[in-house]
Amino acid sequence: MAFFGFNNIKVGGIACAVPSNKVSTDSYKPIFGEEEVEKFIKMTGVKSSHRTSEHQTCSDLGYRAAKELLDRKGISAEEIGALIFASHSPDYRRPATAFVLQYRLGLPKDAVCYDVSLGCSSLVVGMQTVGSIIATSDVKKALLFVGDTAGKSVCKEDRSSAMLFGEAGAVMLLEKTESEADEIKVLIKSDGSGFKYMIIPGGGYRNLNASDEPVMCEDGNPRSLMNSFIRGTSVFTFTIFDVPRIIKEFWAKTETTPESYDCFAFHQANLYILQQIAKKTKIDFGKMPITLDRYGNTSGASAIGSLCDRYGDDNSNSIIRVMACGFGIGVSYGVASFDIKTSDILPIFEDDEIFDEGLFTNPNQLYIDK
Repeated sequence: MAFFGFNNIKVGGIACAVPSNKVSTDSYKPIFGEEEVEKFIKMTGVKSSHRTSEHQTCSDLGYRAAKELLDRKGISAEEIGALIFASHSPDYRRPATAFVLQYRLGLPKDAVCYDVSLGCSSLVVGMQTVGSIIATSDVKKALLFVGDTAGKSVCKEDRSSAMLFGEAGAVMLLEKTESEADEIKVLIKSDGSGFKYMIIPGGGYRNLNASDEPVMCEDGNPRSLMNSFIRGTSVFTFTIFDVPRIIKEFWAKTETTPESYDCFAFHQANLYILQQIAKKTKIDFGKMPITLDRYGNTSGASAIGSLCDRYGDDNSNSIIRVMACGFGIGVSYGVASFDIKTSDILPIFEDDEIFDEGLFTNPNQLYIDK
């Protein structure tokens, strides 16, 4: 059991951004048929999602979220000592996107910056990573970026995925404090035997030049090696058995119960899965914000997005205790608990800006500094 407890560290704020381009799930009826789309909506709860333009990235959305959060908190870029970008949607194969964000935000050269390659569990594992950095260094403030643009890798004719994913970028500010009451707890597990459950088989260095020609898969959906693949039955079994188990283990380890928490910010996998998890753990479903209906499955950004959706306009300055849970690709799963002021939770922003300096259409552009 990989359990982490961080004292004198708090979540100082969160923010989330999505593109303005809203795609209705009903718009897929001419492609997949009315019956198929209605069945999908009932099962997943996804009625619409937001999708990026061709050259907009997760880091573009995270940048907007971070700017809004730092402005709200009155924190200068010079105060940030660490930046972690936890995502499966980097700007480039190399370098790490964290360096791009460091440059755009104007963070000091003393800051530690790197990427963590994770999807739906990126928030929980990212909190463990940043918590460890702060707890063992002189870093006082750090930014954790999470989110994905998963829709870019989906085959448009894949009815199991084409309607599911939304796209978002989110950021969490973590801070060192003098108060013993400030604490973050994290429990993480991994099961690499499920690495094939959710995968893009081509494009990496094992099969760099994989074919992008789609073939008909056994589940009746066309995909190429460059598309996202989800083995639905295996993923479903994992989520309704292993996820409730780790939640109960977390409660036992922390000596808490479902009643100990004000809000359950869970990864928005699909509505039926969330309902089953709540049923098996006896979580009050009313305490679990749902954003699937309007934003789809936004991967690692979904837990923060759900908090922003529910509390973003709450300026009461009340403190809520949150349990966050992430689970998915890897397979990787984990639980974290923390307190946060509602006034430190920003609403969801819409943004379509692109980092033009980072878009290269000709190698000779790399010789130009600006």
